Amino acid sequence: MTHGFETRAIHAGQDAEPHTGAVVPPIYQVSTYKQDAVAMPRAGYEYSRSANPTRTALEECLASLEGGARGLAFASGLAAEDTLLRTVCVPGDHVVIPGDAYGGTYRLFAKVEERWGLAYTPADLADLDAVRGAVRPGETTVVWVETPTNPLLGVADIAGLAGVARDAGALLVVDNTFASPYLQQPLALGADVVVHSTTKYLGGHSDVVGGALVAADAELGERLAFHQNAIGAVAGPFDAWLTLRGVRTLGVRMDRHCDNAERVVAVLAAHPRVTEVLYPGLPGHRGHDAAVKQMRRFGGMVSFRLAGGEAEAVRVCERAEVFTLGESLGGVESLIEHPGRMTHASAVGSPLEVPADLVRLSVGIETADDLLTDLGHALD
Repeated sequence: MTHGFETRAIHAGQDAEPHTGAVVPPIYQVSTYKQDAVAMPRAGYEYSRSANPTRTALEECLASLEGGARGLAFASGLAAEDTLLRTVCVPGDHVVIPGDAYGGTYRLFAKVEERWGLAYTPADLADLDAVRGAVRPGETTVVWVETPTNPLLGVADIAGLAGVARDAGALLVVDNTFASPYLQQPLALGADVVVHSTTKYLGGHSDVVGGALVAADAELGERLAFHQNAIGAVAGPFDAWLTLRGVRTLGVRMDRHCDNAERVVAVLAAHPRVTEVLYPGLPGHRGHDAAVKQMRRFGGMVSFRLAGGEAEAVRVCERAEVFTLGESLGGVESLIEHPGRMTHASAVGSPLEVPADLVRLSVGIETADDLLTDLGHALD
């Protein structure tokens, strides 16, 4: 029987505990396991870096939600990204990355992977010809996609990019953090691997840091699992349990995030101090048609630019009250930040530098009228 998304979020990988009947998977806060005989671990568990039952429950659930063959949970999103690159790339390879990639991802490529011998080229992923032009025949092993992007909310055509990647003999990797598997299914559109910062919408409560990979192919999943164990940046059992708790309510939370974001966008679009609103749900957004094609709804992230430049952007961030001034995103609480000085400071002076007049919102699930009143106060 095929179950719906919300049912799988609550049940996939989460059978009742067999000894007590507990309906929530226990936190297996354990490092090692008794073996039945020499080199004969029980149920495949021997050491919790290699596998832990709580982490297994989360990994199986994530694989089900993304429609993949294998899910893997990590200590952070960047740990997942680094493990993926060390698995599918070798020194001398080349990766195409978004022209407005997340600052932490850009830092990973520019300050870590490049020193290891991995070359990269930023490209406008909304332009398939630009991506083809960035590919280096015989060298490009990965096309790395964020959609929507952070913080400019660019949207890339996943199915179109899958074709470009296949023609180049490269893997298509999609960071699905902003959309979550509830709003977007990259593997069904041709992606090979999905990346998540589970810190964000999957965890959903700003109380845990984590990351994940979901592979479409079982063989690639096995290779990733080998490197997960060999490199060792795994999710701990309590972190896995917290993330799994968040996943159970992902569907209902994302609907509320989207409801509130749409109301926020309407207010911002009509405000005289706002020069541009970046949101895939707006018909005038460059990626709107692609978003309509591949997303269920348009998400809870909103960015906007201000007529008063950087000074006004900083002032708005500091005047907000219900919107908490802070980094990260995807929690139940609303957050506001200045990307140029905060989450994307590592890209200052690079081709990926973000506009100084930009403000990014992670729209939470509070009472919408309170959010609108708070934004009005901050802007006025």
